Amino acid sequence: MTDAVLPAPDEPVRAHQRLWSRYLRRPLGVAALVVFVLVVLVGLFAPLLSPHDPNLVDYNLTQAPPSSEHLMGGDSAGRDIFSRLLYGARTTVYGAAVACLVGVGLGVPAGVAAGYFGGPADRICSWISDGVQSVPGMIVLLIVAAGTGADFTVLMVTVGAFMAPGYYRISRSRALSVRKEPYVDAARVAGLTHAGILRAHMLRAVRAPVIIQSALTAGIAMGMQTGLQFLGVGTASTPDWGQMMNDGFRTMGTHPLILLWPSLALGLTIAALAFMGSTLADLVSVRTEPAPRRRTEPPGDTQTGATCATSGELAHTVEQSALRIENLRVTYGTAHGDKQVVRGVSLDVAPGEVLGIVGESGSGKSQTMFSALDLLPADARTSADGIWVGGRAVGDLPRAGRHALLGTRIGYVPQEPMSNLDPCYTVGHQLTEPLRAVHGLSRAEARARAREVLLRVGITDPDRVLASYPHQVSGGMAQRVLIAGAVAGKPDLLVADEPTTALDVTVQAEVLELLRELQQEYGMALVIVTHNFGVVADICDRVAVMKDGRVVESGTVEQIFADPGDPYTAELIRASQDDTESRDDLDAAWHAAGRKVHT
Repeated sequence: MTDAVLPAPDEPVRAHQRLWSRYLRRPLGVAALVVFVLVVLVGLFAPLLSPHDPNLVDYNLTQAPPSSEHLMGGDSAGRDIFSRLLYGARTTVYGAAVACLVGVGLGVPAGVAAGYFGGPADRICSWISDGVQSVPGMIVLLIVAAGTGADFTVLMVTVGAFMAPGYYRISRSRALSVRKEPYVDAARVAGLTHAGILRAHMLRAVRAPVIIQSALTAGIAMGMQTGLQFLGVGTASTPDWGQMMNDGFRTMGTHPLILLWPSLALGLTIAALAFMGSTLADLVSVRTEPAPRRRTEPPGDTQTGATCATSGELAHTVEQSALRIENLRVTYGTAHGDKQVVRGVSLDVAPGEVLGIVGESGSGKSQTMFSALDLLPADARTSADGIWVGGRAVGDLPRAGRHALLGTRIGYVPQEPMSNLDPCYTVGHQLTEPLRAVHGLSRAEARARAREVLLRVGITDPDRVLASYPHQVSGGMAQRVLIAGAVAGKPDLLVADEPTTALDVTVQAEVLELLRELQQEYGMALVIVTHNFGVVADICDRVAVMKDGRVVESGTVEQIFADPGDPYTAELIRASQDDTESRDDLDAAWHAAGRKVHT
């Protein structure tokens, strides 16, 4: 039984205050906000700011150039362009607001409900959404304009209805992933109704994508209304930017300034909306999940593992995870068709936690982590419901953005150390080059940092090792060099892929002890990819067992060793224990290092 604790009443207020203070630290977002607020204020106070009647015709002002009395000159009908531009802002912002409100009101509730309930509700809403998208929007708008006498509000409501499928798709996709979260199950157990869960959890989870979609919708709505006005849909007595652009288009060859002013106003407004949406979505994305609920653990359960006892369950929310992968699939094209090597894997690891991914060769464990690091070969095809690093969604980042995390947020220790060091360069060069290129250190600073981490990983003569080539150091020392390189950037997450495979048992114990010490010292999350349950027993807090590209079992090390729930897990444990010679040597090495073997 779990005990869900709701946030304090003033928590939403504090959250919004924190969001606002973080937004103000983004110069581009602040500049966009200033531009957009200026446009809104100009529209609201147009009657006070306008120096002339926007519809007053003065034939002496026809196509007149800018002057002290008429700041932007006159249009082809002899009206003041500056005054009409101010009034046009009111029309444009009002139309975009109506379209966004209608789109959100129709699309978001339908998408969240379809994703949460599934079944017939999902199918019916999806059919409606697909049907709306198949209708030619501009033709419908022209028909509506003809039938309503070009009523501007009705036209913008129609535009909003055509924008609703965009809101529906993103809300449905997000709800499909959130409904499987453990905190949603805890809310049901606590007695929350479907309406309460939809309001408290599901709607909150779609905020970030809705912000982005609203920016896009507002820009599209402004473009569509301007297009309709450009075509003459509307009333001549209501100033708007579309009519002004139409007037400027007809006189573009002789008086280009008439077209310049409304085009510039429209472009700046749409750009401001886009930058505002991008900035807000970036800030909100790491807060799309509710604050973690406190849970009352059964006696004897450890804090890290009690929530993840079966295959496919995740122990931590997005905000709690240093790394989180949901429903990952990896496929390779072969001469005999596509071959799927990772089949819907979900796993996570919290900051300061050690997760072991164990399985035989070909189980997909390395492919899973290579996907998270975006290190798969070009012929691999991947898909996932989401990949997060430190609470930040990285699955949709471009390749350069994903790689920027390596060496900064993520450290990687590969297997076979000798083959992962370039024989053409000294160890010193290979350690200092990333520090200079990624972290911007000077040559002297990089060398000092490299020397420091070599000492920390137990190399007592760092100057000699820095000057050595890979073939001049032992395998165990080469592995320490790779570990030093991985932690030199002080990452939040360290991934070690079979870090002890090529080493003898004594060095294996030393390397495992070193990894554990570094993990605790730096507070890193550590993911160990291995085929050896002995490694899991010695260093890991939790373990995920993989077979044929799937996670067949996961839980705490104590749970898995005491009562393996899958026959394959029990077989792997027996195989590690039956490897008598190497196992006895490894046990002796562990005890000599002062470690307790949990078998």
